[in-house]
Amino acid sequence: MQRRTFALGSLALLGCAQGAAPRPTESSSFDRDDPFIAELQERTFRWFWEQTPADTGLTPDRWPTPTFCSVAAVGFALTVYGVGAERGWISRAQALERTLNTLRFFHDAPQGPSESGVIGHRGFFYHFLDARSGMRFGQVELSSIDTTLLLGGVLFAQSYFDGASVQEREVRRLADDIYSRVEWSWLRPRPPLVGMSWKPEAGGRFGISDWDVYNEGALVYVLGLGSPAHPLPDGAWEAWTSRFGPQWGARWGEPHLQFPPLFGHQYSHIWVDFRGIQDALMRGKGADYFENSRRATYAQQAYAIANPGGFRAYGASVFGLTACDGPGDFIREVDGRRREFFSYSARGPGDRDDGTLAPTALAGSIPFAPEITIPALKEIHRRYGETIYTNYGFLDSFNPTLRDRGANLLHGRIVDGVGWVDGDYLGIDQGPIVCMIENWRSGFIWKVMRRSAPMRRGLERAGFSGGWLAAAP
Repeated sequence: MQRRTFALGSLALLGCAQGAAPRPTESSSFDRDDPFIAELQERTFRWFWEQTPADTGLTPDRWPTPTFCSVAAVGFALTVYGVGAERGWISRAQALERTLNTLRFFHDAPQGPSESGVIGHRGFFYHFLDARSGMRFGQVELSSIDTTLLLGGVLFAQSYFDGASVQEREVRRLADDIYSRVEWSWLRPRPPLVGMSWKPEAGGRFGISDWDVYNEGALVYVLGLGSPAHPLPDGAWEAWTSRFGPQWGARWGEPHLQFPPLFGHQYSHIWVDFRGIQDALMRGKGADYFENSRRATYAQQAYAIANPGGFRAYGASVFGLTACDGPGDFIREVDGRRREFFSYSARGPGDRDDGTLAPTALAGSIPFAPEITIPALKEIHRRYGETIYTNYGFLDSFNPTLRDRGANLLHGRIVDGVGWVDGDYLGIDQGPIVCMIENWRSGFIWKVMRRSAPMRRGLERAGFSGGWLAAAP
């Protein structure tokens, strides 16, 4: 890949609100080949390549703790294989073989209303799958978001493998079948919103929650609207965005749609280039969703600087709250203060913040604000080194505040001079690191997905216009 100069989209260069963090100017540029960031990306890629079974593509939810397959992690894996091929870490032929094996498995595995022995139902997939058989794990739910994240990778593969060979044509056919059979119009127990889940027990029952606030659900609606066979109806996007009003606020910085953990500002952006394209809501705000994520990233830094919870290490160069592992679910007194800690949880400013930081929160926001996220990643690496950064990049999370060896830990360990450190890598946190670094370095995934007819169709049906959508497909 050629080295490129990065510049924020024009909408990201609107004038600062009073008291807001300064923004880079259009001439701002950053080293796309920064050795540390390049190494982090490759190490993280190796996690997917070396820990995913080559014959099935069932990427584990976490490692090295023995676990089940995460359907969402498979979607990230299908995307990072193309990144690896473009970067020269593997060959295109290797990426093609692994992708084909994965798509064949997910295409051919049985679906249906049974409680076991199936991979999904009505085109949707179960959240977790048995690591060996690939069938439903336990009594987990049929998940609209995890299916959507899988489909992000499926559609990436469909657009990336555009050659004339028999194998690349098969990738496109399988991808089309997997995507087309998802019955988006079915998983709407409370129209017009899309439901989050369903379980087959007791004759089948929908979950009690819908995609009804601003978060990573953007991709659910875009792909649902883009479906050629079972699409969401007209107005689905507008019905969703009409509920965002209470989330618009200026706490910790410039006004933006607030969703505390950063993953909600990142996941959809892995496959959708929101720079310069606007729906009705963002046209009214004079911004775009990329700019919204930039503001959310700066808000997290501002929160860490203010540090209202008095957590150790928080500051301009050490921040990053998202969904991640945590030490466990317990209460301990730390420095004379009663603190509640959590195991795996979504964390954000003032929302279940227990001092646990996740490097994926920073790396996944590199395209939005490289000028603050890259220095923070480097500072965290400088301070804590190999304690949290090993052969596959950063371990999932760490907590400098918790140093009590008497704590009832569920994950990880206490390290002298550091605090609590996780022992695992999580697929859904590793994925944004590889993918968003690549989108910052080259825009590769965004460019591939611009060629995706379902993606374009979904965005246009959602009312997006301008930017790259104005150009011919």
